Amino acid sequence: MYKQSPLPGFPDGAQKVGTWLSILDKDGSVTYFLGGDNYFSHSKGDKKSERFVLTSLMENGHVRACDLERCFLGIPHRTLMNWRAQYREDGPASFFRAIEGPKPKVMTPEKVAECAALLADGHRPSVVARRAGIEESTLRKALKRQGVPRLAKDPAVGALEPSGVSSSKSERSRADAEAADGMGTACTRADERVAAAIGLVACATARFEAGHDVQMAGLLAGLPALCANGLLTGLGKHLNLPKGFYSALHILLTLGFMALGRIRRPEGLRHVPPGELGKVIGLDRVPEVRTLREKISLMARAGAPGAWMKELAKGWMENDPDEAGYLYVDGHVRVYHGEKANLPRRYVSRERLCLRGTTDYWVNDAIGRPFFVISKAVTEGLADSIVKDIVPELLASVPGQPTADELENDPLLHRFVIVFDREGATHSLLHELWGHRVGAMTYRKNVRDVWEESEFAEQEVSIPGGGGHRMRLAMRETQISAGKNSIPVIEVRRLTASGHQTAIVTTARRLGNTAIASRMFARWSQENFFAYMMQHYDIDGLIEYGVEQVPGTVTVVNAQWRERDKAVGKARLAERKLQLELAKKTAREGDEIQKNAETVEALQAAQAELLRLRAERKATPRKVTIDSLPEDQRPTQLPPLNKVLLDAVKMIAYRAETALVGLLRPHLKKEEEARALVRELFVTSADIEPDDAAKTLTVRVHRMAAPVHDKVIAALLEHLTKLEFRHPETAAKIIYALV
Repeated sequence: MYKQSPLPGFPDGAQKVGTWLSILDKDGSVTYFLGGDNYFSHSKGDKKSERFVLTSLMENGHVRACDLERCFLGIPHRTLMNWRAQYREDGPASFFRAIEGPKPKVMTPEKVAECAALLADGHRPSVVARRAGIEESTLRKALKRQGVPRLAKDPAVGALEPSGVSSSKSERSRADAEAADGMGTACTRADERVAAAIGLVACATARFEAGHDVQMAGLLAGLPALCANGLLTGLGKHLNLPKGFYSALHILLTLGFMALGRIRRPEGLRHVPPGELGKVIGLDRVPEVRTLREKISLMARAGAPGAWMKELAKGWMENDPDEAGYLYVDGHVRVYHGEKANLPRRYVSRERLCLRGTTDYWVNDAIGRPFFVISKAVTEGLADSIVKDIVPELLASVPGQPTADELENDPLLHRFVIVFDREGATHSLLHELWGHRVGAMTYRKNVRDVWEESEFAEQEVSIPGGGGHRMRLAMRETQISAGKNSIPVIEVRRLTASGHQTAIVTTARRLGNTAIASRMFARWSQENFFAYMMQHYDIDGLIEYGVEQVPGTVTVVNAQWRERDKAVGKARLAERKLQLELAKKTAREGDEIQKNAETVEALQAAQAELLRLRAERKATPRKVTIDSLPEDQRPTQLPPLNKVLLDAVKMIAYRAETALVGLLRPHLKKEEEARALVRELFVTSADIEPDDAAKTLTVRVHRMAAPVHDKVIAALLEHLTKLEFRHPETAAKIIYALV
């Protein structure tokens, strides 16, 4: 359909808008023309009429919103759209509706004074708003614009006097969310954060607030065990942080609670309410992920986490010298799936593949508790690490070692015993260890002889950690030989019901057969430790990104030698195939001599090729220094310091958990059930009730899933209360109870 254009004849001085509309502002009146026709007029400054007529023109298709937006009126497009929506929903009369008068002011001077007094008494904004009879959002907006003064607190009241009113989880959640408009989620202690940022205070001070249903507050039940196992022993000596809101103590508590609460990595904090976990530490919130990673790196690089781990190991050994006399050593490959680091490949038994990774050599006791760990990107195997890295550390740390005179007077006396698997069952390692008078215990390799059943006698063998088993054992004195050299050992064998004989050898010849069997078969505790730590403590997790260079003096296997060694292996296999073929043809009657001659000729060629490859391999050095390798072939390593720090924290957390499990064992039959119950305790909510006048902090843990578990946890909490443990920062005595 053809639409006729408007006739010309716009009034003089009118401003053209779009195709048909013009607006004339003259003599205090505003007139709207469509073509030459007067559409509407209103007095200048009448905003209601202006909104109505413009909306009417848009709604009837006489002008577009974009034309009005570009003209001299300068009205935003969003505003024009809102007017059209109002026109359609409420009608034209809505533009001339009378405006309601101002509402009565909520924050009157009386309310302001009342709120200021309550805040000065130490009450939370949610409690102040409820007592003053106003909305909490109104009070927080007034605080944000500084409409409510912050009065100084009466010194006679005390800095930490409890308000007597516990906050609920919903109140804390609302307060944490509203704080996000300021400094961030749950940053409710803005004044302390500002003071720490400008250097007025060294760090924030832990201050517990009364609260119901604090999430994961059951972690406070693990605090005495964490501190007893040395979580805070490195502060000021090996671990420090510069001035800031979070101190080194806060970071260590956060890491310890994360380990107990199965928050496997710093990124896991994104899935936990920061304010709730912060209340468990005594702060407004825990650090965010980036802040926590930065603090970990600062503590690791500015301090000495390796020295801290050594000090922890020495203290643990001194606290239990009997178990420190038997050290279990085994390697665990931490597989690396990244692309930045060029790590050597090594065989991973659990994957049955050769994968890139770092080998961690753990030293544990007979019940699986760790002492220390040594990580190596380039390693020559278990035996080399034991001799070069582990034994020197143990000689300086293991308590109760015999003196030099005692060792000289008794040729069979040993300092302590190291237990390991078949990988280290070599004459060279046993001889090297006994040179330091260190006993070794391992399974024997390549057992071919069978002992008579009459030699075996059934005996009761006690298991470290409790319990015992009946075993059929036999014992002999024998030798471990390598060429003309040999070393005397004691060999103990266990006869199983199937008739299999498990052979154990040890250079600690003063031990009896039951003691040898007990200590050797307890090595499975270390395998169980690895499986548990991988599942619950993420010991294989990547701690930080980036790579570092391996020292150039470290020797590695020459890549050229490895290639020639593979070629020798293939040539040897070809030789054996030809030998087998020749033997088969010779055994068969009627074979032609010519065919045998061809096989002999091929065999001679294969043997010549094998000799040539062996000569090339012999002329190639087996090991070379990293400096001699091309740049692209040099191995690199992951940054070690952060891992050392977090490994130490995880060992402390595991030992703390094991200590609590030990307290539950009299009430529960199975260790697995006790560990599961302790894990449930850590993630359980609790009520926190501080009392500064009495200098106490009461933690009321919510009940477990079953009444029988309630009884067990109640006994544990009663035991923890009797310890009269005091919080390491506030010095408040912690009282534990069930709700």
